[in-house]
Amino acid sequence: SMEGHIAPLPQIVELTEKYNAAVMVDEAHAIGVMGPRGEGCTVHFGLTDRVDLIMGTFSKTLGSIGGFVAGDEEVLDYIQHVSRALIFSASIPASAAAAALEALRIMLEEPELLDRLWHNTRRMKGALDALGYDTYGSETPVIPVVVGEDLTAFKMTMLLQDDGVFVNPVVSPAVPPGGALIRISLTAAHSDEQIDRAIAAIGKAGKTLGVI
Repeated sequence: SMEGHIAPLPQIVELTEKYNAAVMVDEAHAIGVMGPRGEGCTVHFGLTDRVDLIMGTFSKTLGSIGGFVAGDEEVLDYIQHVSRALIFSASIPASAAAAALEALRIMLEEPELLDRLWHNTRRMKGALDALGYDTYGSETPVIPVVVGEDLTAFKMTMLLQDDGVFVNPVVSPAVPPGGALIRISLTAAHSDEQIDRAIAAIGKAGKTLGVI
């Protein structure tokens, strides 16, 4: 979620099968991003039948609240009866469930949104690399821009906000000391003009602070 990397799921699954372990895949940041229609990393790698549990949230791509766990009926029945977090929680509102379902329908029926997301990702990532930023080799629409010190991250965030660009500063202990970054999250809704404006602002801020 910070560095934009894709987990090496095929290798992880091979290890779990070799040592008779179970594997649970958290698709929180992959739904709407990975896979032919945004179904997540498990589908992206063709491993749906080889993982034990798939979980995710409705609060990111789907823009609602709540979440899900998918797996064998026996395992889900066990979770429902022994999970304290589930037992002492209430169902999500019907409106939130309906919103998540509608977002899921749009995601599956309008693949051009996924194409647009990856177009935006390539545009931003290519420009940041050309500017000389360290982006940790991000492979997804979550792109980190490494700035070093915590104070630099806060200063850069303020400069960008003054230029109308919203980013998240990420500092220690969320990242190692000296590895502070600003986190860029792209969506399919961003236009080329908005991305180019953000690139210009990020380049200017980086030069002002001596990051690049």
